[in-house]
Amino acid sequence: MPTGVAIRDPRGQLFEAAERILLRDGPNGLTSRAVAAEAGVAKGVLHRHFADFDAFLADLALDRVAGIGELAAGLRSRAGTGTVAGNLTEALSELFASPILALIRLIIARDELRTRLRAATGSRFPVVSESTAMIAGYLGAERDRGRIAAGADVGTLAPALIGAVHLMFADTDGPVPDTAALGKVVATVLSSARTSPNP
Repeated sequence: MPTGVAIRDPRGQLFEAAERILLRDGPNGLTSRAVAAEAGVAKGVLHRHFADFDAFLADLALDRVAGIGELAAGLRSRAGTGTVAGNLTEALSELFASPILALIRLIIARDELRTRLRAATGSRFPVVSESTAMIAGYLGAERDRGRIAAGADVGTLAPALIGAVHLMFADTDGPVPDTAALGKVVATVLSSARTSPNP
């Protein structure tokens, strides 16, 4: 981009470029030079807005964690409607869309990024922690409504669902799991918490 041309949303433009690189080339392809080239800006643009590349990556991760918060609010608002399994299947499918999976791989690959995120959030793995909290909050709301068993251990069910579904989506060489396969896993994990044949 020519010098002196204003960039309307440099942070958003750089974040979107980083996500595209993650999806296409994986964590190893993500460098400040690659992000700048993908965004169509000079490399100095990134360093004018972020202290260093790990600060950029931490802000990217925190921005996407905030998006999980929005997804959580939407899921919780559906408590008492539809079916528990159906609501969870839809939310988990959206949660484990490719950009979030790519971000999880990035956090696993970069020690300094994990350190910065832990300092910023108090969580060892904020993307997974927020995702688990989203599911636990929803299950708690459904338990309060009597749509899952009163004794259901949402603190166990939530990470079980996150772990099982993450494994389904983690195979980058295989096909993306379809709704039926995802729904089957959700129903299986929820089976111990059912209060009716079709919660």
